[in-house]
Parts: sequence; structure tokens; C-alpha cells
Amino acid sequence: MREFGYERALDVPGAVAVLGGDPEARYLGGGTNLVDLMKAGVERPARLVDVRELPLDRVEPTADGGLRIGATVTNSDLAAHPEVRRRYPALAQAVLAGASGQLRNMATVGGNLLQRTRCAYFTDIGKPCNKRVPGSGCPAVAGEHRNGAILGASEHCVAVHPSDMGVALAAFDAVVTYETAAGPGMLALADFYRPVGDTPHLETALPAGALITGVTLPAAPVAAHSRYRKVRERASYAFAVGSVAAALDVQDGVVRDARLAFGAVASRPWRATAAERALIGGPADADAYAAAADAELAAAQPLSQNTYKVPLIRNLVVALLTELEQHGPEGAR
Repeated sequence: MREFGYERALDVPGAVAVLGGDPEARYLGGGTNLVDLMKAGVERPARLVDVRELPLDRVEPTADGGLRIGATVTNSDLAAHPEVRRRYPALAQAVLAGASGQLRNMATVGGNLLQRTRCAYFTDIGKPCNKRVPGSGCPAVAGEHRNGAILGASEHCVAVHPSDMGVALAAFDAVVTYETAAGPGMLALADFYRPVGDTPHLETALPAGALITGVTLPAAPVAAHSRYRKVRERASYAFAVGSVAAALDVQDGVVRDARLAFGAVASRPWRATAAERALIGGPADADAYAAAADAELAAAQPLSQNTYKVPLIRNLVVALLTELEQHGPEGAR
């Protein structure tokens, strides 16, 4: 590991000023991803700016009935917050599915959004990787890609984004707020992650040196009727091979509103807008749910080892929407 400097930020302007003047510095929240990558030699910051003690650790209601979540709120506190569990149960469930209790106690909301891929080629500095070393190639395309992307990928990168929390946030139109030396800004989560294209090393649309200050969830009555389901290769803590966040409002057998987002299928949490359009105004039944999933997955381009993800996501969508239709949302556990 490269030797590095360390300092604790006392306020947001101070933290932003440090990174603005040092391109080799990194913000440190819980460190559950960054520190691992530093140990592996993937990340080599010259200085860490600890933002954990900044006053960004609250979950507060907004005037329009939504929620504002501070960037340093821990995953544990987010999942346990009564308003999150009541208004956005799929978000609480996603956070609980995302990591062990020890990691949730350390990991922060801002850090969760910025976590890097768990692709084995990315984390092995002895292998080429376009995300780590631009232009070096993507050995996963011809190599091991069982957990690779089936949507929105390119020949330059087939890695998937590992966040569970981000999938639920994508379903509910989250907006990321940030601070720079030039002032505050915001990005809809739909615009926060850049398409892979030929620049997979450019992962987000955040300006250089920007500090995430929080995430805002707009009011969404349908979100109170939501669930999150994750499929993984073992029952204990593991990254998803496929996941779905879903919300459903059915009246008199007709879908009045629906939200869907998929995880572990793309380089970013995947908002299933084609599926939503197919659902809204149609019948609330298994055939309609399957047709909606097919409408979204028509764009899928699986590789030889991950074709299983197409029927997996399709079946998850049908099962989850059927449960919401018949039984309503589950409380976070």
C-alpha cells in the first residue's frame, strides 16, 4: 500500500477545498470499499480526507413529502429509520440485503453510491482492465464473465455495479446532491452514472473534487407499496447475481402506477422504464408482468456465461409483482 496522508474534515467547504487542491486525494467515509482497493493496489491516493464527522448524518422529511438522506448516514441507520421503512420499504430491504451487519455499521450512503465494481479483473492489478487502466483491454469479455452485464455494456467493459441500495434509489427517482468549490449541485440518479461506452473508467458525472452531501427521494405514494428481492450464490452475505426493486399500485385489477429497477445487470442500477410503460394501465396479472419484463429485457445482450440472467430477472419481476399484488409490501427485516 502506498503511504498516504490523513486529515479529518471539520466542515463541508474545508473538505472540498482540500480535494480541489489535491487531485491525488480521496474522501474517506466508512472505507469499506476504498480501503480494500488501497490494500490491493487498485486505489493509490496520496491523502485521505475523512468526512465521517461532517454534519451530513440525518434523515429528514422534505416539504413535498419525500425524504432527504445525508451522505454520512450509515447503511444500518438508513435501514432502521422508521420513515424509510414506512415510505420506501424496498430501500430498507435493499440495504439490509447489501452487506453484513458489521459493514452496514461502517458503510455510508455517499460511499455506497461510489463503490467500485467487484469484477475480479478490476481488482487484480496483474490483469488488464479498461476501468483501472484505460486502453488496456477487457479480458472479461473472452474470460470469466458469469456475473457480467447483460444491459448497457460494451466491448470495453462488462462489469456490473455492486450496489443494492442504488437499485432501490433508482426505482424511486433519487437525486444526488453535492458540493464543489464553485458551489452546490445536483444530479438525478438516472444521470449520475455515465454509460460505459469506450470510457468505462469515467464512472459518474460528478465534477472533479465534488463531495456528495446527500440523496433526496421525492414523494412517491407507490413507494410505500414496494419490495426488494436479491438472488445470490449463497445465503450469507454475497453480491447479487440479479436483483429487482419493485413498487406497484393496483386498483380494480388495473396497474395504476409501477416502479421497477434491476441490479447486477449493468454498470449502473438499471431503471426498467420500458417495463414500467408496459405495466401502467394494463391488467395486474402474471402474463402482463412477464410481458413487461420481456419488453425491458428485449435489449439484453448476454455473453456466453451469463445468459441465465435473462430468465432470472424475468422470473424475479413476475414473482415480486405478484407478491405485491396479492400480499402487499413486507416490512424491512
